[in-house]
Amino acid sequence: MLAELTASSATALTDEPELNTELTVQPNVLNMTFCNFVEIIFENYEKSLQSYQVNGYSFFPVAVEPGRWSLEKRMNYNLLDAVSMHMIHVFPKSWAAILLMFDNAGMLNIRTEHTRSKIWDRAYLGQQLYTSILSPEKSLRDEYNIPENTLMCGIMEDMPKLPSYT
Repeated sequence: MLAELTASSATALTDEPELNTELTVQPNVLNMTFCNFVEIIFENYEKSLQSYQVNGYSFFPVAVEPGRWSLEKRMNYNLLDAVSMHMIHVFPKSWAAILLMFDNAGMLNIRTEHTRSKIWDRAYLGQQLYTSILSPEKSLRDEYNIPENTLMCGIMEDMPKLPSYT
């Protein structure tokens, strides 16, 4: 988030992967548009239950079915009376679809709460990623200021403090 606010090119995040042959380790970050409606599909090919959460964010689970997801499965979505939840369970050899709107700016974490292993063992499988939601307004209406006592490190350490939103 600091990299985006300061427009630092050293840690810029993009939707498109770079076309190079070097292997780099970096977090998975999806750039989302502020206040857009988003559909996320979770598929579980394993033999154990997996639970997913969006950083405590509320969403609407609209379908949970066995097999693989396809575009035709959207016809089965419950769009009339879906209940808001904070976690979705994806059964073995099944998929689940959620709908949500990113109406809070910031960086959110989407991750699995796998019961048999630690989260970090599975991060390389794409079972943990981040979403970056930037507000075009850059105002306190959408996002709080960075606290005054925030400790900066790395390339951010010698940079000037970010201006406060008004």
